[in-house]
Amino acid sequence: MKRGSGILLHISSLPSKYGIGTFGKEARRWIRFLKRAHQSYWQILPLNPTSFGDSPYQSFSAFAMNPYFIDLEILMKKGYLRQEELEALESKSGRKVDYGFLYATRFDILRTASQRAYAVEKERINRFYRKEKYWLKDYAVFMTIKTMQNGAPFSSWPEDLKLHKRMVIEEIIKKEEKEFSFWIFVQYEAFSQYKALKKYANKYGVSIIGDMPIYVSEDSADVFGNPKEFLLDGRRNPKKVAGVPPDYFSEDGQLWGNPLYNWEYMEKRDYRFWKRRMKMANRLYDFVRIDHFRAFASYYTIPKNAINAKNGKWEKGPGYPFFERMRSVAPDVQIIAEDLGVASKDVSELLKKTQFPGLKVYEFAFSDYEECLKNPLKERKEYLKLHENEWTKKQKKEFLLTNPYLPHNYEENCVAYIGTHDNAPLKSYLEEHKEEWKSMMDYLQIKKEEDIFDTLLGSLIRSRADVVIFTMQDLLKFSEKYRMNFPGKREGNWCFRCLKSDMTKALAEHLKRMSYEASR
Repeated sequence: MKRGSGILLHISSLPSKYGIGTFGKEARRWIRFLKRAHQSYWQILPLNPTSFGDSPYQSFSAFAMNPYFIDLEILMKKGYLRQEELEALESKSGRKVDYGFLYATRFDILRTASQRAYAVEKERINRFYRKEKYWLKDYAVFMTIKTMQNGAPFSSWPEDLKLHKRMVIEEIIKKEEKEFSFWIFVQYEAFSQYKALKKYANKYGVSIIGDMPIYVSEDSADVFGNPKEFLLDGRRNPKKVAGVPPDYFSEDGQLWGNPLYNWEYMEKRDYRFWKRRMKMANRLYDFVRIDHFRAFASYYTIPKNAINAKNGKWEKGPGYPFFERMRSVAPDVQIIAEDLGVASKDVSELLKKTQFPGLKVYEFAFSDYEECLKNPLKERKEYLKLHENEWTKKQKKEFLLTNPYLPHNYEENCVAYIGTHDNAPLKSYLEEHKEEWKSMMDYLQIKKEEDIFDTLLGSLIRSRADVVIFTMQDLLKFSEKYRMNFPGKREGNWCFRCLKSDMTKALAEHLKRMSYEASR
């Protein structure tokens, strides 16, 4: 990756009059802000539709886009909506996405637009459907049935619908043609708007880092249409589910609940499902961040009815041959490996073999800072025994700096953060970790506590990491109140939004100056 810096801000977090960010004019305004601030990268979260809990990592489809991101004003300019129809949809939710309001209002207005669009663009919509039919047919059928079932999850559907029987599917398409066509229009418009937005970003020298969740939701068109690709029983229910053991984020671990892949079957099918996902990601993004990369080395399995993730076990993943297959269909794909979580030799070896850039999180560094002497690296043990009495303050400091999450130890081939969307904003992190301030000040070589925040940001951007990404919350010095996600917490996440007033000339100039000073 080219040396540079950027900002993590999801589409949903952009300003908008209608309750959530979209692919419209405010997204273009954001891109121009990035350009003025001399930022080369815009990182977003998954673009897929959100389901229960509003998480972009639990989606109705691994291929489809979130209908909420369709810009209503673009539809109005096309003549598919009228000004008076939009006025009732204006939201005063401020810095918080009101998903309940969106769920209650957005689809009705999109149905109105769909009817008018088919009168004008029917052939273009049909061409889009034919091109994307390999995933779009199952998605449109899935959403049509879900509408018929009043939003009920796939797991509770009647057997004749749940088992994806061909005759039943074709009958639904015939009987519910209007609803089926609506879901095709939604994706046609979302893809059209996003394609134009990405072109605009690239024109301004901004590369988009997209996010690919490793797992799909149980309640999804992917499981509905491709059941053999997953470890399911005869009634299409997961045998085991995904998650991670207790870690930095949660004492009980994280019980995600996603169905696991049938890797043996996938390999026999030459990873067709995954090849399609990778080709799609390569179309949509300039760089693809693969979430939970470690599962390709080994993945954690949890009993289906477990109440937490404490009693799972690790199983071997598909490993390096998988990525060789992906390169055969998407040779130009630029992958970033989200390699955080439980460290293991198989993960580090896979990362080294693929040569993908991994992630570094500055907030992880100081939690273990004082532990370095208690658990010295193997190659230093003898030195410590021989020279214990000669151990000077300078030598101790040098030894403590072996922590891989401290910026001076970063290799160039990595993407570095203060914290990601899963971490606390830096302001809150500092408030909750006052016991680490002395270590931070020693490392940063500063005397005043009030200088810690800005000096941390400055030392990160000056690191050797090819790419540094800041969250907008940290740049605005926001607290926990505006955190994007609390891992393990099921509600209240993914709501943060920016205001137009946040994108100031002063902030752009500050970022530009920092980037120039760091040769980014």
